Amino acid sequence: MIRRATPADATLLAAIQESASLAALSKIFPPERYPYPRAAVLERWRSFDGWAAVAERDGEAAGFVAVEPPLLNGLYVVPAAWGSGVAAALHDAAVERLRADGVVEARLWVLEHNPRARRFYERRGWSPDGGTRELSFPPHPTDLRYVRRL
Repeated sequence: MIRRATPADATLLAAIQESASLAALSKIFPPERYPYPRAAVLERWRSFDGWAAVAERDGEAAGFVAVEPPLLNGLYVVPAAWGSGVAAALHDAAVERLRADGVVEARLWVLEHNPRARRFYERRGWSPDGGTRELSFPPHPTDLRYVRRL
């Protein structure tokens, strides 16, 4: 089940992002060297002004997606739900939302050294367009911009 997130879900979104990030990105952000930025992530979701949706499986939150047109601004799934179809359902909900908002060319950012996420998006029609940025969090890895025509 996918439901619209509310401002009251900020703590839940932050917890899901932390769980997914620690599992997927520990090679990029070794937690013993770079403590997880809990306060900054929580503030991100408290002040988020876009559209977000939470996926629930068996009554438990399994992931979420966030959109700020034309940007798919985050998609996180708890490790226990990886490979279950939750990410695909959230992705599709985000694409539907972007289309409903009139977006013709959607964008997202994905870490250069996150092959799992890059494969996920590429299988769904996204491709890098050459845009890059350096993340503000140490060790400042490179993000790649992906685009998809809707």
